[in-house]
Amino acid sequence: MTSPHRDAAVAIDIGGTFTDITLLDRRSGRTWNAKTPTTPEDPSIGFMTGIEQALAAAGIAPESLAHVFHGTTVATNLILEGKGATAALITSEGFKHILEIGRHDIPRKANIYAWIKPKRPVPPERVFAVRGRLDHDGSEIVPLDEAAVRTAARRIRDSGAAGIAVCLLHSYANPAHERRVRELILDETPGALVSLSSDVLPVFREYERSMATILNVYVMPAVSSYVARLEERLAARRVHAPLLLMKSNGGVTGATTIRREPVQTALSGPAAGVMGAVHVGALAGQRNLITIDIGGTSADICLIKNGEPAINHQGRIGDWPLHVPMIDINTIGAGGGSLARVDADGNLTVGPRSAGAKPGPACYGRGGVEPTVTDANLLLGRLTPRLLDGGMTLDVEAARRAVTERVARPLGLSPQQAARGMLSIIDNNMVGAIRVVSVERGHDPRDFVLLPFGGAGPLHATSLARLLGIKTILVPPAPGVLSALGLLVSDLRAEFVRTALQQPPHDDVAGMARVFAELEAQAASWFSQEGVPPEGRTIRRQASLRYLHQGFELTVPWHGESVTQANVTATIEAFHALHEQLYTFKQEDMPVEIVTLRVGAIGHLPRPQPVTLPRAGALSDAQIGTQPMDDGEAVLPTPVYARDRLGAGSRIAGPAIITQLDATSVLFRGQVAEVDERGSLLIRES
Repeated sequence: MTSPHRDAAVAIDIGGTFTDITLLDRRSGRTWNAKTPTTPEDPSIGFMTGIEQALAAAGIAPESLAHVFHGTTVATNLILEGKGATAALITSEGFKHILEIGRHDIPRKANIYAWIKPKRPVPPERVFAVRGRLDHDGSEIVPLDEAAVRTAARRIRDSGAAGIAVCLLHSYANPAHERRVRELILDETPGALVSLSSDVLPVFREYERSMATILNVYVMPAVSSYVARLEERLAARRVHAPLLLMKSNGGVTGATTIRREPVQTALSGPAAGVMGAVHVGALAGQRNLITIDIGGTSADICLIKNGEPAINHQGRIGDWPLHVPMIDINTIGAGGGSLARVDADGNLTVGPRSAGAKPGPACYGRGGVEPTVTDANLLLGRLTPRLLDGGMTLDVEAARRAVTERVARPLGLSPQQAARGMLSIIDNNMVGAIRVVSVERGHDPRDFVLLPFGGAGPLHATSLARLLGIKTILVPPAPGVLSALGLLVSDLRAEFVRTALQQPPHDDVAGMARVFAELEAQAASWFSQEGVPPEGRTIRRQASLRYLHQGFELTVPWHGESVTQANVTATIEAFHALHEQLYTFKQEDMPVEIVTLRVGAIGHLPRPQPVTLPRAGALSDAQIGTQPMDDGEAVLPTPVYARDRLGAGSRIAGPAIITQLDATSVLFRGQVAEVDERGSLLIRES
């Protein structure tokens, strides 16, 4: 082992089938990648196994690690599967049924006549309303009924609930009542898990604030115990580096913060991939990107403009609103394992149902008999029969049999026609999802570079680009483990918010300045907690605005570094411009409300040194075979290249297949790929 130099960092991204690990030596910029089977019974086992494999491959001592980064889906899965802890809610008198009432909207894709509200994570019998009322400005109207709080706390304790959410009216303006409720609960039940809305989401809208607070305590026991196991395993292996976990907003934060606000990790995994895409795009000089992460079950799509991913403050997780800041990612059920079926009316559908890891696609030889997207790609020659550098052999005849029996024969098609149809459907499903984050947000996808990653991303990218009219595709050097790289290049991030409604004429600049100052004081405390030195700190102000009587807000950067009447006016102008971009019109004669003020805190971490790829040798040295490939119009003999044999400047004209350990890239006729000096593959129309 080398002597410790505390310049190494390791990132672990746990997926449904494999755990991906990337180890980085920050001094040299060299990385080592590893994959190990995920251990669903206890993901921390696979987590530690992967770290040990990467350390052994690099010859680096555990003591050399300066940071351990992790993206986790524990909170995500608990929410989506409805398997969180038994929770209770204490709310204000008159709001007992806030969860049951919710909102009157119906999901876009739901049947308006058949849709039924999903079961709430906290039923009415575990919702306790207590007397006490604050006004919208935080002043007390009715004192808190402390006896009622104690009674509720005892009843919750006797019910066996593992956590308690507290969400009182207007607590974003004054948290005093909520904090006193917590004191009373802990007096009755020492050690109880309590989550306050004034800590989790101090903004208006009672239903959304209540739900965020409930989901936070809903996942708190499982996430807290998981993080504790990780820290124990790390300490036992002499890894003393701090554990930093990815948040939904694309930043990382320490384990202490995650134990207190675990709901911040609800989109942890997908967010890491987006940050990896930002990094790869910057190295290639591309700051406007549309990313698509295609795995076995889903496709995650995000738009990045000027090097910054869009942040959504009104997101959802499964059936529930979750208005914590999260990267604006659109997810659909489309991946390599998506199943194709022909219904009784003769309609062919592909996805969202998936074959999963077990049994997986028919060609995996694990007992699967239903045709998947992977089977269709293999049948058309777009995948080679040997994957994972020869570590996995695919059964072409099993794929042909599944497609023939379940799709081709019922539709009266040849197996090749059926496979083409399957891929056409799944590609168009993904195009629709890409339009949601681009066209529906006022962006033309042709102005962006497509960056695919995940195991199946590069396989579909060339088809998607042509359907969208995108001229350039950027395939990262290691697309299958980009999420792990994204963890390594992420900064510490946190957001501090407060509803502070300001109506025209917006003359209370002193009040807004005071709120910003208080939020920045919270940010300073967080910086100190995370050990960020003053020179590594960045503060960004934002505001959420809306037209008078509008039911939603748009968030824009705050103009200038101070709160003056001129800066207020400039911020409102930015709101008008964004509204016009999104909805094609603006109403400058309509009064504008400044609803919520936001402070983003960024703690900058060391970045890896970029590595320059050696210059290319003869292209023939990289060719490892030839196979027939169907490009949708004809079957052509197609050269197969090993990506790890390509050097900077290598240029390949389609048709071609480029294989590597974690992904396969396909070029059609008229497309040319070139390897840049950082190892990325740039594909363009010739």
